[in-house]
Amino acid sequence: MRYINLLLAILIVAVFSSCKQKSSHTSGESELTDSNPVIKAADFNADTAYYFVNEQVKFGPRVPNSKSHKECGLWLEKTLKKYSANVYIQPFTAKAYDGTTLSCKNIIASFNPKSTTRVLLCAHWDSRPYADNDPDSLVHRTPIDGANDGGSGVGILLEIARQLKIMPASVGVDILLLDGEDYGAPQDAGFTGSDDWALGSQFWSRYPHVPSYSARFGILLDMVGAENAVFTMEGTTMYYAPDVVQRMWNIGSSIGYSDYFSAERTNAITDDHVYINQLRQIPTIDVIQHDPATRSGFYQHWHTVSDNMKGISKPTLMAVGQTVLTMVRNEK
Repeated sequence: MRYINLLLAILIVAVFSSCKQKSSHTSGESELTDSNPVIKAADFNADTAYYFVNEQVKFGPRVPNSKSHKECGLWLEKTLKKYSANVYIQPFTAKAYDGTTLSCKNIIASFNPKSTTRVLLCAHWDSRPYADNDPDSLVHRTPIDGANDGGSGVGILLEIARQLKIMPASVGVDILLLDGEDYGAPQDAGFTGSDDWALGSQFWSRYPHVPSYSARFGILLDMVGAENAVFTMEGTTMYYAPDVVQRMWNIGSSIGYSDYFSAERTNAITDDHVYINQLRQIPTIDVIQHDPATRSGFYQHWHTVSDNMKGISKPTLMAVGQTVLTMVRNEK
């Protein structure tokens, strides 16, 4: 993932076709308002979410075309089928930046499928084939565990699926596990192409699991499990769905997680939500950790061999998962 350095908001759209980038922050804050002063927090079990993250990591790096990727994909299918009778498997092939043909699949679980009012929840389940941000250059071609970068969001969504089985939401919910998100060119590859990241998002956005699929809004979870993580109002999110991020941040604050959800506005990044916004036209936000102390502006172990279970925090999984599920349960 390379970095975007946007100076003007009007340039956001112009960079959406560039390689996937996750960038450092810009200054500026948005005022949070308490539009939901009395909200009951939804039931969410952080221990179960942590278990789901760990189960993914136990397969090893989930890199497309690998044995670990195939086995984890089958486990995700089986797990989601425990909680939903409507699970869709969307196999597809994609060309990587270097011409490699990748065998991928998106996995979708639908809840209350007859409802025309729907909410989309997303995360990517593959992991990066390169630890190209590791301080040790000798491991730059080593696949990573992706406990936080991928695994944490999926773990939260699996726990949300479990809770929706116990108590359905009043609206329709679609959990979309995207593949091929993290197979972009290594930082030192000299690749100058475009759209080599978020391959599953590009495919699903063009060919959704249900023809003419739409949703009221979408939430993408990416790197949502690190200790004391802070989630800012990312630029692409604020361009397409400022009301959605405002509502989620307000809910998070109202149920006790204001330390996690910051009103600071930060640079636009290219992530799975870009294509969902652009191609599917569903206002979708990206909940992603921002860390100004790192060169990348992200989680300290982003794209390194240290992105493992040691970095996963149950309180952070709880803060994000309970906030997302509370927001879903308050949709009518």
